[in-house]
Formats: sequence, structure tokens, C-alpha cells
Amino acid sequence: MAKFFSMLSWPLVLSRLLAAFFLLGSAINIIAPGSTAADYQRWGYPAWFHFVTGAMELAACVLLIAAPARLFGAALGSAVMLGAITTLLVHGEYAHAGLPAGILALLMLVGWVALLAWATVPA
Repeated sequence: MAKFFSMLSWPLVLSRLLAAFFLLGSAINIIAPGSTAADYQRWGYPAWFHFVTGAMELAACVLLIAAPARLFGAALGSAVMLGAITTLLVHGEYAHAGLPAGILALLMLVGWVALLAWATVPA
């Protein structure tokens, strides 16, 4: 058991937690229960746009899991969160922008660590 915990690092744990967040988000956006569909409609997005958001979140989830692709997962997840923040701010839903802003900050941290790891890989 001690060996298991010694293999864990905070970037690994954080990237897995973010992957879980995006997995849950993708399921909610792809299924689009009534409240989610109503949100997209209220924001003026086409009826099919929740599928695009869900697919992007699912792709970010998968990319965040694998270390070689983590930088791309962080970038894609950041793009999704920037879109969410922009949508919420444009529509005056300031109180709801905090969660995506926090997730964006964590993604930037994971992306930075992944970039540093990439830069130190010998050619």
C-alpha cells in the first residue's frame, strides 16, 4: 500500500480529478436534462450545441488521463472553460462563473506542469 501512495503525485491526482470533472460534465451535456437544454436555449446556442460541448469535454477527459497527451487535454479543457466563462459573463450570470474560473486555473497549473515535463524529455 505504501508503494501505491509513493507513486501518487499532486499533478497526477489533480489531472485525474479534472478528468473526472470533465467526464461528469460531458455526460450532463450530452444527455442534456431539461435544465441544461433550457440554459443553452436561454444563451442563444443552437439546439445541437450541447453535443459539441459534451464531446469536447469527453475529449479533454481522455487527454488529461494520459501523461503524453495531458498538455493537449489541459488546453482543450481550458478552451471549454473559457467558453463557459465568456457565456456566463456575457449573460450577466456572474455568480456562476466562479467554478469554471477555478477549473481554468487548475487546468493552467496542470498544463504548466505538463509543458515542463515535455520540455525536459531528451530528444
